[in-house]
Amino acid sequence: MSIAPPEVLLVDTRRVSCDGASGIRGGAGFRPAALGHPRVFLEIDEHGYVDCGYCDRRFVLRGGPADGADQAALPDISAGASPARTAFPLSGG
Repeated sequence: MSIAPPEVLLVDTRRVSCDGASGIRGGAGFRPAALGHPRVFLEIDEHGYVDCGYCDRRFVLRGGPADGADQAALPDISAGASPARTAFPLSGG
Protein backbone atom coordinates (compact mmCIF):
# COMPACT_ATOMS: atom_id res chain seq x y z
CA MET A 1 0.00 0.00 0.00
CA SER A 2 1.39 3.40 -0.99
CA ILE A 3 1.00 6.55 1.06
CA ALA A 4 1.14 10.02 -0.46
CA PRO A 5 3.93 12.33 0.77
CA PRO A 6 2.89 14.67 3.60
CA GLU A 7 3.51 17.77 1.51
CA VAL A 8 4.00 18.33 -2.22
CA LEU A 9 5.51 21.55 -3.53
CA LEU A 10 5.53 22.52 -7.21
CA VAL A 11 8.82 24.18 -8.16
CA ASP A 12 10.22 25.81 -11.29
CA THR A 13 13.89 24.81 -10.93
CA ARG A 14 15.64 21.43 -10.77
CA ARG A 15 17.80 22.47 -7.79
CA VAL A 16 15.87 23.11 -4.59
CA SER A 17 16.66 23.50 -0.90
CA CYS A 18 14.68 22.29 2.09
CA ASP A 19 15.00 23.19 5.77
CA GLY A 20 11.70 21.70 6.92
CA ALA A 21 10.40 25.00 8.27
CA SER A 22 9.85 27.19 5.20
CA GLY A 23 6.10 26.61 5.22
CA ILE A 24 5.69 27.64 8.86
CA ARG A 25 7.88 30.76 9.03
CA GLY A 26 6.61 34.12 10.09
CA GLY A 27 5.26 36.05 13.01
CA ALA A 28 6.92 38.13 15.68
CA GLY A 29 8.02 35.10 17.70
CA PHE A 30 9.69 33.26 14.81
CA ARG A 31 12.71 31.22 15.95
CA PRO A 32 14.40 29.36 13.08
CA ALA A 33 16.57 27.20 15.35
CA ALA A 34 13.54 25.69 17.08
CA LEU A 35 11.90 24.37 13.92
CA GLY A 36 12.80 22.28 10.92
CA HIS A 37 16.03 20.47 10.09
CA PRO A 38 19.45 21.30 8.60
CA ARG A 39 19.16 22.84 5.13
CA VAL A 40 19.80 20.35 2.36
CA PHE A 41 20.05 20.93 -1.37
CA LEU A 42 18.26 18.49 -3.65
CA GLU A 43 18.44 17.89 -7.39
CA ILE A 44 15.37 16.82 -9.37
CA ASP A 45 16.31 14.15 -11.91
CA GLU A 46 14.57 12.67 -14.96
CA HIS A 47 11.69 11.41 -12.80
CA GLY A 48 10.57 15.02 -12.29
CA TYR A 49 10.56 14.98 -8.47
CA VAL A 50 12.71 14.45 -5.38
CA ASP A 51 11.90 13.82 -1.71
CA CYS A 52 13.61 15.41 1.28
CA GLY A 53 15.29 12.73 3.36
CA TYR A 54 14.52 14.57 6.60
CA CYS A 55 10.88 15.63 6.37
CA ASP A 56 9.59 13.67 3.32
CA ARG A 57 8.51 16.84 1.53
CA ARG A 58 8.21 16.15 -2.19
CA PHE A 59 9.40 18.72 -4.71
CA VAL A 60 7.78 18.27 -8.14
CA LEU A 61 9.10 20.07 -11.21
CA ARG A 62 6.29 22.10 -12.77
CA GLY A 63 5.55 20.68 -16.23
CA GLY A 64 7.75 17.63 -15.58
CA PRO A 65 6.77 13.96 -15.78
CA ALA A 66 5.50 13.86 -12.16
CA ASP A 67 3.41 17.04 -12.41
CA GLY A 68 -0.22 15.96 -12.19
CA ALA A 69 0.63 12.32 -11.38
CA ASP A 70 -0.82 10.39 -8.45
CA GLN A 71 1.89 11.13 -5.86
CA ALA A 72 0.97 8.07 -3.76
CA ALA A 73 1.84 5.82 -6.72
CA LEU A 74 5.37 7.22 -7.12
CA PRO A 75 8.31 5.70 -5.15
CA ASP A 76 10.42 7.77 -2.77
CA ILE A 77 13.43 9.40 -4.43
CA SER A 78 15.86 11.03 -2.04
CA ALA A 79 19.06 10.15 -3.91
CA GLY A 80 19.28 13.71 -5.26
CA ALA A 81 20.49 15.00 -1.90
CA SER A 82 23.86 16.68 -2.05
CA PRO A 83 26.62 14.74 -0.28
CA ALA A 84 27.93 15.88 3.08
CA ARG A 85 31.13 17.90 2.90
CA THR A 86 33.75 18.08 5.58
CA ALA A 87 35.44 21.36 6.45
CA PHE A 88 38.76 19.59 7.05
CA PRO A 89 39.69 16.66 4.83
CA LEU A 90 40.66 13.59 6.81
CA SER A 91 44.02 12.09 5.96
CA GLY A 92 45.90 9.11 7.29
CA GLY A 93 49.22 10.70 7.82
